[in-house]
Amino acid sequence: MASIEGALLDLKRLERLASGDTALHRLDPRAKVLATLVFVVSVISFDRYQLSALVPYFIFPAFIIGIGDLPAGFIARKIALLCPFALLVGIFNPVFDTAVLARLGPLDISGGWISLASIVVRSALTVGAAIVLIAVTGFPAICGALERLGLPRVFAVQLLFLYRYIFVLAEEGGRASRARDLRSFGGKGLGMRSHANLLGTLLLRTWMRAERIHMAMLARGFAGDFQVRQQFSFGRAELLYLLGWSGLFLALRLNNATRLLGSLVTGWFP
Repeated sequence: MASIEGALLDLKRLERLASGDTALHRLDPRAKVLATLVFVVSVISFDRYQLSALVPYFIFPAFIIGIGDLPAGFIARKIALLCPFALLVGIFNPVFDTAVLARLGPLDISGGWISLASIVVRSALTVGAAIVLIAVTGFPAICGALERLGLPRVFAVQLLFLYRYIFVLAEEGGRASRARDLRSFGGKGLGMRSHANLLGTLLLRTWMRAERIHMAMLARGFAGDFQVRQQFSFGRAELLYLLGWSGLFLALRLNNATRLLGSLVTGWFP
């Protein structure tokens, strides 16, 4: 359960980062959500063999990390944790796609290796964009922005509850695991059978805890509305932010900036 508790602390740290007071934090969440959506759609729309064209897109998460005063090392570690899953998706590409598409000196590079690298880069970009969005906005504000953008309220509320109950599940799981470890003398009682009992107990405890939380929410007048501490408005700054980034993403999608820069640099030399 140590890894689960560590992941829980990471989620809480992202929420604390979202309470910052930079210019990005003060923007309307709708502008940040829409800009991130355009970014993700632009990144995933590339062909599987497009790799160099994806490199300039790292400008967006780097800009958010810098202007939003986010810890770059922490964000990079969270992205790196998900890269192995991207590797699993395309791990067999080099085996089935052996056509040589590029050469690096005497080394032949097949299309499978290029597509594998493209999957990893696109995963890092999209996951990084989602993480920095949460870090400068907060998940409750994102859910509220989605509702104001047209997402049905029931889906927005369920999404927020799913996020909140992750903390409940992790806390109850940590307590149950510690209780099991304290009752196991000399390692006894830690087999597979104990895991089945632990899962059953965890289900019942989280169910009862969720019912208590729901009754407390109803007692406080919850009626399905988002209660936010800060009111936002979509103004000129939000419009410039959305149009500026969307225009840049479109330009990068239509033109390979890395190739153009390489042609420009090599053109300086005879």
